[in-house]
Amino acid sequence: MITVAIVDDQELVRLGLRALLENEDGLEVAGEAADGTAAVALARETRPDIVLMDIRMPGIDGLEATRRISADPDLADTRIVVLTTFERDEYVFDAVRYGASGFLLKDTPPARLVEDLRLVADGGALLSPTVTRTLIREFATRPARATKPHPRLDALTDREREIVGLVGEGLSNDEIADRLFISPATARTHVGRAMTKLAARDRAQLVVFAYQSGLVS
Repeated sequence: MITVAIVDDQELVRLGLRALLENEDGLEVAGEAADGTAAVALARETRPDIVLMDIRMPGIDGLEATRRISADPDLADTRIVVLTTFERDEYVFDAVRYGASGFLLKDTPPARLVEDLRLVADGGALLSPTVTRTLIREFATRPARATKPHPRLDALTDREREIVGLVGEGLSNDEIADRLFISPATARTHVGRAMTKLAARDRAQLVVFAYQSGLVS
């Protein structure tokens, strides 16, 4: 059973999401919250598999609530999917930087939303190529600054460093395989090992690490 906490300041939205999720086999609503402070308390109380997190709410917003939940070691297994009507670049970047595993707009079709929640619960990253490109653009257009290597960067092999750099360029596993003349399965293995060593929640965080560590210029 996948447990989902619903966080949104609009009661009608919460009711709609609850009705949708409660009609799906294998999904269970862990509770609801109407602001960021209540969201953090709810997550700590129920320890859901997934938090569906709105961004703009009274008190602390969804981004700060995401940061607090992701920083709580007792909630290491809780994944956060940001659900919003806003598609501004800084929301995408901050949501990933603070630990979100997914980013969905509220006009996502219901069937797709349910499918995506199951993907995240299975450990997948809910970030489309468009969102990954947004992250890359965010770094590429920033003023030059000193790099800050990830503290676990030395744990990577030379090949893994190379592959993290290619992930930072936005390449898929198949594209990495073509670039390095290896099989897609081998590329997936290297990406997976790099994510484990860097404690990355998802592929998009590898993009962040790649730029912060100077693996991509």
